Amino acid sequence: MNTIQSLEWRYAVKKFDTEKTLSQEQINTLKEAFNLTATSYGLQPLKLLIIKNKDIQKELVAHSWNQPQVLEASHLLVICIPKEYTALEVEKYFELVKKIRNTPDAIIKPFKEFLTAEISSKKQEELLIWNKNQAYLALGNLLTVCALEKIDSCPMEGFIPEKYDEVLNLNNQNLTSVLVLPVGFRADDCYMKDLAKVRKNLTETVLEIS
Repeated sequence: MNTIQSLEWRYAVKKFDTEKTLSQEQINTLKEAFNLTATSYGLQPLKLLIIKNKDIQKELVAHSWNQPQVLEASHLLVICIPKEYTALEVEKYFELVKKIRNTPDAIIKPFKEFLTAEISSKKQEELLIWNKNQAYLALGNLLTVCALEKIDSCPMEGFIPEKYDEVLNLNNQNLTSVLVLPVGFRADDCYMKDLAKVRKNLTETVLEIS
């Protein structure tokens, strides 16, 4: 399949085949795709939690509006962001830039100072919203990669972050859950499997200026 065919193949799976499991190679592909996601300034204020533990998945169903995909999926991906975000992350980022690119301090300094001031000037509420936007970039990237790799998925906002954070012990790691993505393989009797995709006409969603 080409890219468009793969995206047409994708849908939000309502029932996973519980007998099928993603290979380690497929999981590694999703890890790499997540890590390669574009983020604002390249700061990557995100963590990906990969769960393959049926007891934990079962416990999380109750905190996911009882959506069975959370348990049925091969793996449950949870995208998290820091609860407290500081300019220390800028320092870490530019240390990595120096290590990987061997960029001189003289070149780094102006941009580093700008980013440090930018983050230091914002309230934590603003930074949470900003970082949450980065999480949606990662989700979109993962959905596309899943489609290309023929991995089924079901993006979810319908869950209780506070309960997820409690069950997954995220509070002790300065993290909070933002988005959930069960991944696996569609069941043969998933009622959505053969339904036509409903999308507006391109002329309604795309504006071209020439």
